[in-house]
Amino acid sequence: MAERMTGTDGVALCTESFGARSDPPVLLIMGTGASMLWWDEGLCRTLAAGGRFVIRYDHRDTGRSVTYEPGRPGYSGADLADDAVRVLDALGIPAAHLVGVSAGGALAQSVALDHPARVRSLVLVSTSPAVGGGRELPPPTEEFTRFVTTAQVDWTQAASVAEYLVAYARVLAGGRRPFDEDAVRELVRRDIARADDFAAVRNHDVLPAGRPLHRSPASITAPTLVIHGTADPMFPLGHGEALAAAVPGARLLPLENAGHGVDPADRATIARAILAHTAHIPRVHRGRRHGRERFGGTAR
Repeated sequence: MAERMTGTDGVALCTESFGARSDPPVLLIMGTGASMLWWDEGLCRTLAAGGRFVIRYDHRDTGRSVTYEPGRPGYSGADLADDAVRVLDALGIPAAHLVGVSAGGALAQSVALDHPARVRSLVLVSTSPAVGGGRELPPPTEEFTRFVTTAQVDWTQAASVAEYLVAYARVLAGGRRPFDEDAVRELVRRDIARADDFAAVRNHDVLPAGRPLHRSPASITAPTLVIHGTADPMFPLGHGEALAAAVPGARLLPLENAGHGVDPADRATIARAILAHTAHIPRVHRGRRHGRERFGGTAR
C-alpha cells in the first residue's frame, strides 16, 4: 500500500500499511532517530501474510513526517509516545498490538501505561524498562560507548551521515555475526534520500522527557513478549531479563548472538514469534481491572 499522510492534532505523520483492514492490527514503533524504513518491508509483508494488518510510520523529524528546526524540536519524548495513538486514531483503530524496538519499546511501554485500552498486546525488542524498578542493569559495552562518544559526523553532508550510520549499525550488530555492509549502506542511502530533512533527526538527541511515567512496567496489563539479543551492545541481555521479570506474565525470547535491533537473520524467527503472540489475544471486553478497560473476545 502507498504511504499516507495523517494529520491528527495538527501533527503530520507518514504511515504505510500492509494487509487487510479486517485483520488484527499490529503497529510497529521504531526507535528514535529511525524512520519506518528500518522496519524491513519483507517482515511487514510476512506478518500481513500471516493475517495481520501491519502499520509502520515515520517518527517526527524522520522520513516524510513533520520536521522541526534542528536543535528546537518543540515536542517531547512523551509526544512521540502519543504519536503512536495518533496513528491509531487517524486510521480508525480502537486498539492494536504494539511492536517496539529499542526506544520504540520504551514508547510502547508508555502507551500501555498511559493508554491501556489502546493496547491489545506488546512485543518489546532490544529495549529496557521504561521506568527503573530498582534492579541494577548492565552498562553498554566499551565498544558502543567509545563509538557514541568519539564518532564524528557532518549532518550537512549526506556522505558523512551515511558513513556514520553504517558504522553505527556495525557497532549495534554486536560483532558476533557477519555484518552485511552493502545491505545496510543501501538502506541508509534510501533513508537519507527519502527524508524531507535528514539533519532534523538530531532533535531526537535533545528531546525533553515530557510528562513523567508514574507507574512501572509492573503496572502493564497487556500480554507481553520480550525479544532480546544475547550480544546487544547498547542494552545487554540483562535489560531484557529485567523487563520480562517486571511485566506480569511476560515471556522472554533470547536471540543467540544477536545484537541490537532486528537482524535479517532473525526476521523469520521474530515474525513467527509476533504471529504466535498475537494469535489469540482477547479484544475489548466489558469490565475493568485496576480501573482500566481490558480486552476480551477473539483476535479477529
